[in-house]
Amino acid sequence: MMKEDDLDIQFRAATKDDLETLVLMLQDDALGSQREDGTLPLNAKYLQAFEAIQADPNNQLMVAETQDRVVGMLQLTFIPYLTHIGSWRCLIEGVRILADYRGQGLGEQMFQYAIGQAQEKGCQLVQLTSDKQRLDALRFYEKLGFVATHEGFKLRLAEQELR
Repeated sequence: MMKEDDLDIQFRAATKDDLETLVLMLQDDALGSQREDGTLPLNAKYLQAFEAIQADPNNQLMVAETQDRVVGMLQLTFIPYLTHIGSWRCLIEGVRILADYRGQGLGEQMFQYAIGQAQEKGCQLVQLTSDKQRLDALRFYEKLGFVATHEGFKLRLAEQELR
């Protein structure tokens, strides 16, 4: 495990070459292992989603890297609203850090970066969702100042075959 002082983190847009690493990060926990498909070659749906994200100017799939290694990821979606006098919001999703790099301050750096991107876009609110089973993540978000002000709901429209 590297010490926080050793981490020189750079942020950049994800590329197609990063996809295998990103999917492995998404799969690397109890919830992700049940819903992601890490088989190679990658499921074509990942490439389709990546291309849709790349084509949408209100989406950014970002990676954090150090020493030419991708060690973290997150997706930012900028959403215009009529509420709050026509404000914009930033939704942060898909936050992952490689296991060897957790607990070293990388998550805080990633969120500082994400919040900075939201401010540059003129967003007045940053929001995220997290599965209620991710207790460590919930504590982390609260430590960063996020407040659970709303109750979220999801409706699955169809079970899709992932594998």
